[in-house]
Order: sequence, then C-alpha cells, then structure tokens
Amino acid sequence: MALEIEHKFLLASDDWRTETTHSVHYKQGYLSSSPQSSIRVRISNSQAWLNIKSATIGNQRQEFEYEIPLSDANSLLDDLCCKPLIEKMRHFIHRDQHIWEIDEFMGDNAGLIVAEIELQSIGEIFAKPAWLGMEVTDDLRYYNNNLTKHPFKDWNPI
Repeated sequence: MALEIEHKFLLASDDWRTETTHSVHYKQGYLSSSPQSSIRVRISNSQAWLNIKSATIGNQRQEFEYEIPLSDANSLLDDLCCKPLIEKMRHFIHRDQHIWEIDEFMGDNAGLIVAEIELQSIGEIFAKPAWLGMEVTDDLRYYNNNLTKHPFKDWNPI
C-alpha cells in the first residue's frame, strides 16, 4: 500500500511560470467515486494508468497506481468514465528538495490553477514560495473527482 501525503494550494500570482522546468498534458476520467474511494483512468503522452485512491479528506490518502494499455485507457475514457473529463497541463517546479506540481485546468475547469506538493512524511517542513496562495487541501471542491461532478465553470466566483 502506498500513502500519498500532499498539500494543495491556490496561486497568489503567475510568478511560478518562470520556474517551470517542464510541462505534461493529462487527460483523466473517473470510473467510480464513492465515499470510500475513487477509481481514475489517466493518459499522459503515450502512457496510461489506472489509479485507486481512498476518499480521505486531508493531506494523507491511500493510493494505488497501475500502468494499463493506452488503447484500454482511451476506451475507458470514451465509454465508461463520468463526463466531463478532466484535462490539465501539469507544470513542474523543482524547489529545494521538493517538486511542486502546478495544475492548469482546461475545458469545463478552465481558469482554475492549483499547486500541489507531495511530501515524504507527515509533518514534513517545506518552504512556501511567494507565489503560493491559500491552502485548499481540506476543501473538497478542489479534488479532481469533484471537478467532474461540479466543474469550475459552474462555481460562484471565489
């Protein structure tokens, strides 16, 4: 079993863009989302994965990920996943000994940009860049599986 320890933030400015080392496009959909877990299919470039996460609110969750054939992933996204699908450009920033992932959403979630940092242990200390805004780790609206049910385009202004 893998344990994901992650914090999620809004952005205070676009200054992070100058620190981006590379970016990757993701397309993903949810096969299932329940109070216990979510099951996601994700494609990036020519690779695809099936991912299962516990639905725990907060900065720690169980996570399991398995590579699957690209053709299977495309069929699952097209035929079985809830719509709308999540599309985003993930930008990577290396700072200190951490990697920040900045998700810039597209489609029905366009306009939403969220920063995430994954930690090695609970309570691990990390520096917060000046471009970082409010923490939203405990706000369910910002979880990808909820963005399928309640896309950003339908939110009231933040």
